[in-house]
Amino acid sequence: MNWSRPADLRSQVQRLWDRGDILSALVSGDTLFPKRLTLRVPTSGELTEGFEAVRNWLSDLKQIPHCRLEMREFRHRTFGTNMLPSAAWIDSLDDAAALLGKRREIERFTAVLAATREAQPLLVPWLAQRPLRALELHDAWERLLEIVGWLQRHPRPGMYLRQVDLPGVHTKFIEAHRGVLAELLDLALAPEAIDRQYAGMNQFAARYGFRDKPERIRFRILDRCNRMLPGDAPTHDVTLDANSFAALRPGVSRVFITENETNFLAFPEAADSLVIFGAGYGFGLLAKATWLSHCRLHYWGDIDTHGFAILDQLRSVFDHAESLLMDRATLMAFEAQWGLEEIQTLRDLSRLRPEEQALYDDLRDNRIRKNLRLEQERVGFEWVREAVVGLG
Repeated sequence: MNWSRPADLRSQVQRLWDRGDILSALVSGDTLFPKRLTLRVPTSGELTEGFEAVRNWLSDLKQIPHCRLEMREFRHRTFGTNMLPSAAWIDSLDDAAALLGKRREIERFTAVLAATREAQPLLVPWLAQRPLRALELHDAWERLLEIVGWLQRHPRPGMYLRQVDLPGVHTKFIEAHRGVLAELLDLALAPEAIDRQYAGMNQFAARYGFRDKPERIRFRILDRCNRMLPGDAPTHDVTLDANSFAALRPGVSRVFITENETNFLAFPEAADSLVIFGAGYGFGLLAKATWLSHCRLHYWGDIDTHGFAILDQLRSVFDHAESLLMDRATLMAFEAQWGLEEIQTLRDLSRLRPEEQALYDDLRDNRIRKNLRLEQERVGFEWVREAVVGLG
């Protein structure tokens, strides 16, 4: 029988909590209670056919605490006059809190709300929108408000996060809460204190004017005759911040980029060349090195859909980049080394050359083998060396 049970009534109140409605009403001052709940009651026919079951149902229903049942008189020709519930009510916030066991949570949220109204009233609307998230953060909330206040007093500070001098606040705390801090700072800071071209947790520092850890580029000189650095050039393994790399004058006309560290370290010697250890889908730091635009640029990645997607992205920065060892001949020559690409990328890639596009389509559409992948480190070294020599 589809009659409302105590668990059904409680679940209706639980949904109010899970949606954040109960806590949001504390912020807005909306009157949420008394709240009438949906109550499914026996029909006259069900009362006749199962009077004893109805009595048991009513007995159970009366056991639910903090819920008021509104009763009405029900006359039946067989059983006479009886009182049956016609509505169920939660009369107050305290009743809802007691029913759900949430009194402590409401006390905590009330304290968060009071602190925010006093210290950062601009953030009160955020509490109405994200009350359950604020409740999760109640232990950290005072420090979060202090960080917001500090940045209001020191907009775009131009220092590292480590240099923020607040009791109980350290780099790891800020980094662990970048997501919520970004939401709060966007509401509380003046527009000129936010650089909106940067977004996401990885660009938190740039968005709010902190100094960020320098992004680094790792490379090797491949030409023994290149004297840019002391020592034996082919053994060099150099890492520079992006700005220093951009300022280089390496005296090369050809640059290789490879995604695999072993391939980077074992890359064959080549005249007038260097090799860069790639960064997957990130080529923004290389864009600062304008001298790369005057070099022949070769990208060597895996022969799979993601490898071609990375090549496509590189060409969004350097449209003259060429692929290396990402061709059908290499794929077929190392059939014994084929592997599986677990998750393919299926989007269209507009910057591929016709031969690359044909191979990408075959991989994406599984025309050769399902989810086919040839990882770059599985290509034989002699094949690599001959390809590099063949470039001239």
